[in-house]
Amino acid sequence: MSLGQHLLELRKRLFLAAAGIAVGAIIGWFLSDFVWDALREPIYAIIEAQHRNAQINYPDITSAFDLKLKISLYVGMVVSSPVWLYQVFAFLMPGLTRTEKKYFYGFFLTAVPLFLAGCAAGWYVLPHVVELMTSFAPTEDAAFVNAQNYFDFVLKLMLAVGIAFVLPVFVVLLNFAGVISAASIIKSWRVAILVIILFTAIATPAADVVSMFLLAIPMIVLYFTAYGIAYLHDRRAARRALALERELAL
Repeated sequence: MSLGQHLLELRKRLFLAAAGIAVGAIIGWFLSDFVWDALREPIYAIIEAQHRNAQINYPDITSAFDLKLKISLYVGMVVSSPVWLYQVFAFLMPGLTRTEKKYFYGFFLTAVPLFLAGCAAGWYVLPHVVELMTSFAPTEDAAFVNAQNYFDFVLKLMLAVGIAFVLPVFVVLLNFAGVISAASIIKSWRVAILVIILFTAIATPAADVVSMFLLAIPMIVLYFTAYGIAYLHDRRAARRALALERELAL
């Protein structure tokens, strides 16, 4: 394909992806109230947990509409993800070699479920984070939470935990690309576990040690799984290099 044909193909894929997201956003508009009810539940749990008044605030006239629109867009991106992800695949696949396609499929089929699992873990620890953050206020004070800021906070938390679950996949990709070795991965296992424990301790504050370990254990398992895959890959690469050397020596 010429450069012009590539640009036309890109425009076509972008249009189809945008159309899919737009349709998903319309669906998200009707689901936004249900999603918002679920997201703000930890705020109202403060009333029972801390015996204080807790409310969601909409400081501006357009705040409620802006929030509903934002929720609709994000829900639409999730609902339409099969459409726009396929458009990305359809645009990139023709230019990849067989090996690159294999790595691309492996990354996608592994990273997406792990990211969703991480988002689910973020949702699980959300009430604990909200409880800790609001507990710093004196008990006689009320907790009035800005709706837009709260939604952004929830979104960032879930994305952070989701990305943390995907990081081992990037470690494996770097190993397959020859950037890091399995030996260097296992050499840093103490630092990795310390970072994971600190991250989960921040994400699951208060005295809920069980929740911290429920979040930390799968992340540690994923780290050592990444090492195991990298170790097998390095062994296979070493055997191939040795066989090639023997062949050249003959």
